[in-house]
Amino acid sequence: MITFFQQLINGLSVGSLYALIAIGYTLVYGVLRFINFAHSDVFMVGAYAGMVAGQRFTEGTFLSGMAAVLFAMVLCAALGITIEFLAYRPLRERSKLTVLITAIGVSMLLQNVVRMIFGPNVKSFPMVFPAATFNVGGVVISSKDVTVLVVTVLLIVLLQFIVHRTRLGMAMRAVSFNPQAAALMGVNQGRIISFTFGLGSALAAVAGVLWAFKFPKIEPSLGVLPGITAFVAAVVGGIGNLPGAALGGLLIGVIEAFVKGSPWSTWTEAISFTLLIVILLFRPAGLLGKMQREKV
Repeated sequence: MITFFQQLINGLSVGSLYALIAIGYTLVYGVLRFINFAHSDVFMVGAYAGMVAGQRFTEGTFLSGMAAVLFAMVLCAALGITIEFLAYRPLRERSKLTVLITAIGVSMLLQNVVRMIFGPNVKSFPMVFPAATFNVGGVVISSKDVTVLVVTVLLIVLLQFIVHRTRLGMAMRAVSFNPQAAALMGVNQGRIISFTFGLGSALAAVAGVLWAFKFPKIEPSLGVLPGITAFVAAVVGGIGNLPGAALGGLLIGVIEAFVKGSPWSTWTEAISFTLLIVILLFRPAGLLGKMQREKV
């Protein structure tokens, strides 16, 4: 029973990070209807930004950790807006395949730029937040897991407030629902799309810092596997649906934690993709998604 609770906590912790990345995917998909595969490398850039900031703020307190997170958020938000403006905006009227290929090119570019600046070797991540362990009823809980869960919950609540209680959030939902009608009502689509990219990239930056805090080794290809898994989570939960992306991330995180603690540990990634196939077969819109008809 103790092992069960420890695996559950670890799974929720990793799953919450998948959720943050998946929400970035689903935000962009909801507005532009394409998958930004460079998003996983923005996550990686966030980890490196956290490392740079963490080397400046070495106190290892919650405030110094939040300073590193805020630095990474600002940098990656600016990066996301720049990527949208330079790489995606000129292709907005082109085919989705063209944009997809461009996203893969941007992903490769980011990896190689980071490799040029920091080198290809694995870097140690500084202890930006305080780390300790607590024994609760025989269950050993790491402060890393607690920090990840608390920060993730706060960010998801804040995101829900932005999307459902602010003018920008209303404009985002309007552009997602009907971009032509939103434009006729005076919504500046370019500004809303840039804001969406910035917001999603900021969430990826937080996930990058927290991931590196939990697993303190980073490298230029850091975002590949978490990015793919988070994409699977977004599809499982319902691509374009924010609560669905969060649910998918938590579900896959918990499944991975229990599989890793079983004799089937080598099948961890395969289990996640098997879940994706099952969802696509029996509920193509995802767990919380809704089927939408498109005019052809």
